[in-house]
Amino acid sequence: MTAHTPARPRKKKSRRGKFLIITVLVLGVLLVAADFALAAAGEYQIAQRMREKLQLNEDPNVRINGFPFILQALRGDYTHVRIDALGVPIKDEQQGVDLRDLDIGADLRHTRVELADLLAGNVSKATIDEVEGSVKIKAPDLNRLANQVTPFDKLSIEPDNRVATPTPADPLAPKTTAAIKLSGQTNVAGKVVTLTAYGQIALVSGAIQINIANIELDDISLNQIVPQLRQALAIKIDPGKLPFGVTPTAVEVESGAFKLTGKITDVPLVQR
Repeated sequence: MTAHTPARPRKKKSRRGKFLIITVLVLGVLLVAADFALAAAGEYQIAQRMREKLQLNEDPNVRINGFPFILQALRGDYTHVRIDALGVPIKDEQQGVDLRDLDIGADLRHTRVELADLLAGNVSKATIDEVEGSVKIKAPDLNRLANQVTPFDKLSIEPDNRVATPTPADPLAPKTTAAIKLSGQTNVAGKVVTLTAYGQIALVSGAIQINIANIELDDISLNQIVPQLRQALAIKIDPGKLPFGVTPTAVEVESGAFKLTGKITDVPLVQR
């Protein structure tokens, strides 16, 4: 007669293991939620300060990149903060700046501020190792400025993809010119004429200078007005300083906009 071997209590161990897994998952979810909540609080405080600094009508969009946030917070070093503000008007009568629909952006590399100060909104001592600022000047502002000289309508901005980009001697050097294609309409003696203009934009003393090389009209019988249109589109657009007082050093053409960029190092998050 063989002895009966009692079965091992596997159910208790199985339940214990499931309980531990569920506990770990719940704690993980809570930690992630807490991390995002702290990041959101920090983003809100930076947005408030940026609204004052950039003199905006509403809070910009602020994103503190990198996960987990708490590790950056404990170090007091936020490796990459992205700030965006859309549809920003800038008017300075003394400087002759009158733009109504700018997109402003800034990438902040290594923003240094203690977590307690950040959450309290006390960022007077906060510094940034490097800021890359940008401003986009969009077609509606170009159309309005061009319309002050000659009646233009529906002007659009595109890169001129017919032109091969030359290989620069220094690949790291900022690009100060870019090929452009402008399309739109004008009115000649009560007749609507469609035009396509090709040329380039150049960075001149922190401003964009448009230079048109040639213009194509849908009605070649009106080619005598091409020199007039070329002159009317030779517009200089000065957006002033970029965010954080950055001086523009590079220019490029995107679909629908001219973009100015520049960098500055060792700057305060807010003016002292």
